[in-house]
Amino acid sequence: MNSARQCPAVLIAAPASGQGKTTVTAALARLHRNQGRKVRVFKCGPDFLDPMILERASGAPVYQLDMWMVGEQESRRLLWEAAAEADLILIEGVMGLFDGTPSSADLARHFGVPVLAVIDGTAMAQTFGALALGLARYQPDLPFAGVLANRVGTLRHAQLLEGSLTEGLRWYGALSRETGIELPSRHLGLVQASELNDLDVRLDAAAEALASSCEVALPPAVQFAAPDVIAAEPLLAGVRIAVARDEAFAFTYGASLDLLRAMGAELRFFSPIRDAQLPEADSLYLPGGYPELHHVALAQNTSMLNAIRAHHAAGKPLLAECGGMLYLLDSLTDVEGTCAELVGLLSGDAVMQKRLAALALQAVELPEGMLRGHTYHHSLTTTELVPIARGSSLNGGRGAEAVYREGRMTASYVHFYFPSNPRAIAVLFAPDVETAIADKPAPTVSGVMPEDMQVLVGAGLPAKRP
Repeated sequence: MNSARQCPAVLIAAPASGQGKTTVTAALARLHRNQGRKVRVFKCGPDFLDPMILERASGAPVYQLDMWMVGEQESRRLLWEAAAEADLILIEGVMGLFDGTPSSADLARHFGVPVLAVIDGTAMAQTFGALALGLARYQPDLPFAGVLANRVGTLRHAQLLEGSLTEGLRWYGALSRETGIELPSRHLGLVQASELNDLDVRLDAAAEALASSCEVALPPAVQFAAPDVIAAEPLLAGVRIAVARDEAFAFTYGASLDLLRAMGAELRFFSPIRDAQLPEADSLYLPGGYPELHHVALAQNTSMLNAIRAHHAAGKPLLAECGGMLYLLDSLTDVEGTCAELVGLLSGDAVMQKRLAALALQAVELPEGMLRGHTYHHSLTTTELVPIARGSSLNGGRGAEAVYREGRMTASYVHFYFPSNPRAIAVLFAPDVETAIADKPAPTVSGVMPEDMQVLVGAGLPAKRP
């Protein structure tokens, strides 16, 4: 039988967004990695950009943990597996410590991971201690490790902040605002790691600054219970899936790609910007990203546009999420007013906005079953297409996102988390729907109950590929 595993672990949280959680988490990861330790980092909640930075900092893949989108059992499995190989587990929280349902605090409490609070010390002295104490005591049953100050001015400033701590709260050190390690951001969050030529220099500088301000010691070990491991069914055995991956399309979850492989699919990556043709494939996956930054180059690659049109015309499966959906529209206009004509498989146009258009967790009931995910975009789309479904938000956030379907093409602003319903994902990508679901038990994964697949034929999905 599988047994519990122990590993030092801490969850890095903050009073609010913008306090520097990612910078601190990356600094801690690089610091311990430079000391020869194997560090595994997780990101709480939906996010694509932070994990890119954290992967570079730790040298290991970064996965999501979340009590709703990922699910308790899948989150437990990921932590348990990491505990077998890591010397330290770091979890970056999301938003403020207690914000949202479920919150970072909920995850920390459920798995017994102590919280390290990151507080921006700018323009603050003794009040720092009051804020730290509030975070530590607001929920009495929350395990709390200590506090770390970010964006500190001088050594004297750091001493004032440390001296303000009461009731035995542990000081984890400080990062100066003068160290040049702040990570640049863009409208969806941080700039992608691949775009930062000096990222490793920043990370090493942050690690050194942190080491000079505190004792470098591992947090206490946390015991992670063994999960109920459910093996993936080979529902996509032999299916070749072309996956867009370049500067314009980089928003994929490692767990989602792992699931496709575990179900037997062969992933073939390509660049819609540079490649002239699709790789030989049965299905196509266009994830989100930044097509608005590359829409002119995408429009100029007419051979790729034609290849995607031909893929769809052949009746092959196609899933497009957020930026991938924008790519399929008639046109995309950036904030400067530059318009580019794109694939044109979805009738409609999108225009980038200077403000956030939608941010919410999403549950979508598709004909294939319920899928969970999230939405986060700065564009607005105009279309006369009638959606086959709309998402609902757990927290009442903006956006009941539409899901559109034309033949075997499914497109939406929603970024789906594939492990939330593996069987539904298998049907979306399978060239032959009947073969994908015939005589295959429907596993329960991440707390999502399997859906009845008998509705597929009545939903306009062909039983066999034309």
